[in-house]
Amino acid sequence: MADNTAPELKPTLGLTGLTMNAMALIAPGAFLWLTFLVQATEGNTAPAMWMGIVFALLLCLATAVCYAEMAKIYPGTGSSYYFAEQAFLNHEKHWKWARLSKFVVGWGSHLYYWIYPGVMVGTMGILCGYLAGTLWPSFMNAGNPGTIFMMLVAIVFAFAIAYIAHRGVNGSTSVNIAINVIQITALVVFSVLALGYRMNHPPGTEAWQFDSTSGDAYKYEFATTKTMVDGKLTDTIVRDKDGVPQPKMENGKPVPFHVSYPAADEKGNFVSHPDAASVVGVHNFGWVIVQATVAILILVGFESVTAMGGEAKNPRRDVPIAVITSLLVQGAFCYLFEYFAANYFLNSGYPMQSATGSAAPIGDMMIVVGNALLGPGNGRTFMLIEAFTVFLALIGTTLSCINTGARVTYAMGKDQEVPEHFGFLHSQNLTPHRAIWTLAVISAVVGCITVSMVFGDASAPTDATIKTLPQGFLSSFGYSTHDAMAKMPNSLLTITLASNFGTFLLYMLSCFTCMVAFKPNMPTFNFVKHRIIPIFGLAANLGCMAFYLVGPFLGFGTKMEPFLALGIALCWAIYGGIYFVSSSKASGRTTLIKTRGVGIA
Repeated sequence: MADNTAPELKPTLGLTGLTMNAMALIAPGAFLWLTFLVQATEGNTAPAMWMGIVFALLLCLATAVCYAEMAKIYPGTGSSYYFAEQAFLNHEKHWKWARLSKFVVGWGSHLYYWIYPGVMVGTMGILCGYLAGTLWPSFMNAGNPGTIFMMLVAIVFAFAIAYIAHRGVNGSTSVNIAINVIQITALVVFSVLALGYRMNHPPGTEAWQFDSTSGDAYKYEFATTKTMVDGKLTDTIVRDKDGVPQPKMENGKPVPFHVSYPAADEKGNFVSHPDAASVVGVHNFGWVIVQATVAILILVGFESVTAMGGEAKNPRRDVPIAVITSLLVQGAFCYLFEYFAANYFLNSGYPMQSATGSAAPIGDMMIVVGNALLGPGNGRTFMLIEAFTVFLALIGTTLSCINTGARVTYAMGKDQEVPEHFGFLHSQNLTPHRAIWTLAVISAVVGCITVSMVFGDASAPTDATIKTLPQGFLSSFGYSTHDAMAKMPNSLLTITLASNFGTFLLYMLSCFTCMVAFKPNMPTFNFVKHRIIPIFGLAANLGCMAFYLVGPFLGFGTKMEPFLALGIALCWAIYGGIYFVSSSKASGRTTLIKTRGVGIA
């Protein structure tokens, strides 16, 4: 039973707990599985995927320094929202802007904190659809799971995670510690096997090629035949009654598949990286920026611990360390390693086009390397084991984000900058329960939108693939024709970009707040940490936001999804302005404060 009295958050988290909560949100196992697909759909920019992560990492490191520095002088609950208020209240000239600044930062952060969990629950729907298709191919196609099935999973997952968050952060921390250990171990295993596959299969050697319909890898060339599909003569793979591709025969024997690593196909579409230098190459700086606008999704989360200052035993010491450590361990080590391995693995047997059209390209890769290095038939088992760790990682990252987002909403509720009831804690669990359950509903809705057209735009399956889908409301509803789906925006990419726009906005504002917080006359002022690094972070975040608008006109990436993401952000900004004016009028508060409050010195 909830109580409207004012219990306070208890300090129970040490350095380990804080770091693990942030690391759970960054979740390298989950995001390699998720974001590789999203990055692959970004048009012709895929060759710069690894460098896009490097640029996003530099941007995040600059922002992380700002958060860490502000956490030293402003320990408390509310993260960037709290920092914005304190920075301006403590400024001798600009203190009047304290209320407006904290509202802008807090409202802008909700574009990230309220959409991001929806992307995660949608991803859980995609993962479960892929696994269902792998285990029961007659019910679901693994490469193109059913839209309704993914929506149902997203709804159930959103409320299940909210229940865990509602019970309290201590239990959440224990879960996050276990999940981090498991997923990082699984990550290293896959990455090593992927590198081993590439090194053991030089060009021209016999290797494996993946078939998305049967969801398995084979060592022979596939036999094809000419068939009419929607009035077009198309090469179609010959299959048996179970959907298994039949081998191309020569002299009575199957023709072995020989691997190659071409950079592009005859149409100029990116296929694979000919060498390691290509993986880490820039290729085109515009491509790098486009990839960074997606890659930011895999790195966000380091700032989440600054929202838990009220639950930290020693916030001034531990929160700054947790911010930097979580990003360095999982961003600088885990992601750069795993993305190098996955990109280096690409080949003629599993080209980038296959990754673009699959619900789980990393799962497909695991099947190939598992068959090759662990023995025929073991690839699927290896993938299912790894998928279980991704399942756990998605629990951790969604839980951590809901914990963080709910606490920012709670802080705004206490200040009556959002409806006051969000500022209440549960009397027994001491969690912001109303913010948590509200976020669960929002996440379920956003998750359903995220999976509504996962294979729109560049990911649209061929008509031949659509015809092979198991027919049923849960498995094939929403799949029309290739041309119709290609005209639709990719819903996963659109919602991801909308969430990322909120991230760039929040990080840009936080870098600016850091410059306000640290004045040259302060004993702790450091020109590099409090001017040069924040200016770089502000400029980098602003540049990525601007590229949403400029990039499509320059021919970089896709067009529909960035513009739709901008439209979502614009609607949220307009609604925020209307809400701020109306709530201020109703409560009799002014935009600029008239009396200087008490800040933290």
